[in-house]
Amino acid sequence: MKILSFTAGAARMYCGSCLRDNALAAELKRQGHDIILQPLYTPTRSDEANVSEPRVFLNGIAVCLEQEAAFFRREHRLLDRLWDAPWMLKLASQTSIKVDPHRLGAMTVSMLRGEDGNQLKEIRKLTDWLRAEEPPDVVVLPNSLLIGLAAPIRDTLRRPVCCTLQGEELFLDQLSERHREEAIDLIRAKAEDVDAFIAVSEYSARYWVRELGVAESKMHVAPLGINVTGFDPVAHVRSAPFTVGFLARIAPEKGLHTLAEAYIQLRRKAEIGPASLRAAGYLAPEHKAYLRGVGRTLAAAGLSHEFSYQGALDRAGKIEFLNGLDVFSVPCTYDEPKGLSLLEAMALGVPVVQPRRGSFPEIVEKTGGGLLAATNDAAGLADAIYNLW
Repeated sequence: MKILSFTAGAARMYCGSCLRDNALAAELKRQGHDIILQPLYTPTRSDEANVSEPRVFLNGIAVCLEQEAAFFRREHRLLDRLWDAPWMLKLASQTSIKVDPHRLGAMTVSMLRGEDGNQLKEIRKLTDWLRAEEPPDVVVLPNSLLIGLAAPIRDTLRRPVCCTLQGEELFLDQLSERHREEAIDLIRAKAEDVDAFIAVSEYSARYWVRELGVAESKMHVAPLGINVTGFDPVAHVRSAPFTVGFLARIAPEKGLHTLAEAYIQLRRKAEIGPASLRAAGYLAPEHKAYLRGVGRTLAAAGLSHEFSYQGALDRAGKIEFLNGLDVFSVPCTYDEPKGLSLLEAMALGVPVVQPRRGSFPEIVEKTGGGLLAATNDAAGLADAIYNLW
């Protein structure tokens, strides 16, 4: 098949959706399919060989400027060439982008309006390019926040358009009430422009069938997968210290504070002996205070010397990190529809302990790779980790 698959860049952050899109495209290429992985907003970052195209459409600089001022919505050849220049996008991507739903609500709604929004100029650049290329058999959008592109793409190519659903629920839930209602209404309305939805978990499929009211026959589930090249498990034997690990974006909703509370309770069990808590993952500037707060909680319990934060990890660093764990946990405080890091831990023989919410029950129950605990319950999490110990 000839597939045009869009992926939404996240600047310098290792983004789970970007990793998934890149791994899927690479595997489809390996199987002989003709796939173009086309970035939107910023270039993508992957911890594997990046198979995405160098050109970026709907570049983040232009999208933001056109949202803020009518001046930039008109054609300005020199400025447009400047924003689209690879060096400019690369420079912009080196900075941390604060993805704040409270500030991005109006732009989210504008993008969902598609050709009726403030980014019409950028959409026309995309459709002009599509007209000049050999049409694909199918087009895949990376998430429902870009569903406003479905109609212009389908009208241009006369080809089916699919939309992946992979985690935008959290972003939508954090919008202001007004912007969330507008966004959901627009996604519902534009669901008719999409020929098929592809959810990454059964939980996600159920959520979107309920939210969008689309026919179940239009909803498909393609569970997450990972490329296990280089994932060589080490022999996991009882050793000191007993190590609990966390690998995710460092942010309150990912639940590192809950894991820290569970770890404190675990350490009150005298028979555990030496132990450590290790965390890794992307840390945005706005969440540094949150990480310091987790550190203070552990210090108050006299356990600061057992905690370490190891930063954002590349693929080799991630494998080494996971191989050094006895138990893995990312106790999210929301209904996570993905769970890529669980698969990576289990691929290295490390059992997981997760709250019973979102996609976690289906992953744990299908694989038998860990235990489930009650949601938002540090004591229950500690008990499950103790049981694995």
